[in-house]
Amino acid sequence: MMPPGPLSGLIPGQMMDRPLLVAPLMRFAGDYHGDTAVVTRSVEGPIHRTTYGETHRRVQKLANALKALGIKPGDRVATLAWNTWRHLELYYAVAGIGAICHTVNPRLPIEHMRLILAHATDRLVFYDTTFTELVAGLKNSVPCVEQFIPLCDAAHAPSDPRLGDVLAYEDLIAPHAETFDWPEFNENTAASLCYTSGTTGTPKGVLYSHRALVLHSYSMVSSSRMTVDDVILPVVPMFHVNAWGVPYAAPMVGAAQVFAGRAMDGQSLFELMDGEAVTCALGVPTLWMGLLTHMRSAGRKPKGLERVVIGGAAAPESMIEAFELEFGVEVNHAWGMTETTPLGVVNTLKPKFKALSQAERTKLKSKQGRAIFGVDLRIVDEHGNALPHDGVAAGHLQVRGPWIIQSYFKHDARALTADGWFDTGDIATLDGDGYMHITDRAKDVIKSGGEWISSVDLENAALGHPDVAMAAVIGIHHPRWTERPLLICVTKGAARPTLAEINDYLGRKVPKWWLPEAITFVESLPIGPTGKIQKVKLREQFKDYRFDA
Repeated sequence: MMPPGPLSGLIPGQMMDRPLLVAPLMRFAGDYHGDTAVVTRSVEGPIHRTTYGETHRRVQKLANALKALGIKPGDRVATLAWNTWRHLELYYAVAGIGAICHTVNPRLPIEHMRLILAHATDRLVFYDTTFTELVAGLKNSVPCVEQFIPLCDAAHAPSDPRLGDVLAYEDLIAPHAETFDWPEFNENTAASLCYTSGTTGTPKGVLYSHRALVLHSYSMVSSSRMTVDDVILPVVPMFHVNAWGVPYAAPMVGAAQVFAGRAMDGQSLFELMDGEAVTCALGVPTLWMGLLTHMRSAGRKPKGLERVVIGGAAAPESMIEAFELEFGVEVNHAWGMTETTPLGVVNTLKPKFKALSQAERTKLKSKQGRAIFGVDLRIVDEHGNALPHDGVAAGHLQVRGPWIIQSYFKHDARALTADGWFDTGDIATLDGDGYMHITDRAKDVIKSGGEWISSVDLENAALGHPDVAMAAVIGIHHPRWTERPLLICVTKGAARPTLAEINDYLGRKVPKWWLPEAITFVESLPIGPTGKIQKVKLREQFKDYRFDA
């Protein structure tokens, strides 16, 4: 908690008061690491190569273009884009002029996207051409958006009549100067906006300040051991909590960046990593499974690959062992969330643990990790009482720090406990060495392939089927996707629809990757005293249920 008031006798320091802003990160990289590579497998297919020096010049052209379009400080500019050099340019140009870069997750249901764009009141949407169909479905239903701009040149601009005349990104920035006088403003000004996945209702916006992003970058650099010698590939999307902060942290140390575009299958990742000598890659377990399969097929790791950071879902011990024992690639587990910018903990071994057996090290590495400087952790019981850090007691995980959310975008109420902590919704243990291990979730969301599935939305959609009287959805462990949904139904009569019939119906209401992996029928569902389905009892009832890979 903050002290109740100023302390007498304090003497101010006599250092310069320079604001922590995002644009200087790219200016620094352009000035001092101007020849360092930024490589992308483009959406069109070919490998695109540029440098930090050229990126900074193009960022300035884009800043001039945005100003010419009338974008003002505080305006929101949205992206529907993969990891590319153009997306990187948008990160810096939009925030650099005092506007807000709003990265939209294209995997959300289109209804959620409409809500998000309208709630953010985005003025522009920049999109990769792979999302042309999606944009056509959004164009006339979000009045606040003045222009949809494809991230391409004129030759690749979509000609869909539903879009009308389009101005390609390259044509937008071409006439503008490659110098820009970056403004200075309060470091607590908003720079970036991400929305939660709407797993428990309407998505909520998390508004990151320049200060939070820069401080997070310092911590990302140190905890992930980024250096100028690294070639970093964030497999995690730039629409997923700012690619875990890599686009800001890598320029801070002059590390090269490699972007996979939309090609994130195992073979494509292997070839890109191998060709660019990637040293460090970050992503969710599902993507690493595909990479490991291809590595085994090739009989080797990509040349240069030294370490992978695994987050977004728990890393199986078998995955850790595969990387480390079969291929000599170090694994660092990590944990965070949209509300924590996202980095909260990283699993690095203390020196005293390096002498442990491989099995013991793997077990320790399967925990999410230790807090990084700037993030405080605690676990509490249902009454808010602090629990011991003994590795046994499990409680509600709460966090605080300079890059932890205080309140949601356009929500007046603080999102914190009375004494200033953010409750993550996870249940975890903390041991005496500071290692945090998530044992359960307080809410009933399902984690599949690094993305959340809303059990509530899926249940509500299933209830619209003519044969379904009651429905519940729980997550069941899946050997590839971490978890997949099991739909548990009470029918209205004797008819029992097949899984194919249910999924054909649900496929018109929810994203295809949300569809249940299996369906089972029961006579009744356990109902609690408040009229809610007791999913704890369902998880116990179906604890031995198994999905095949």
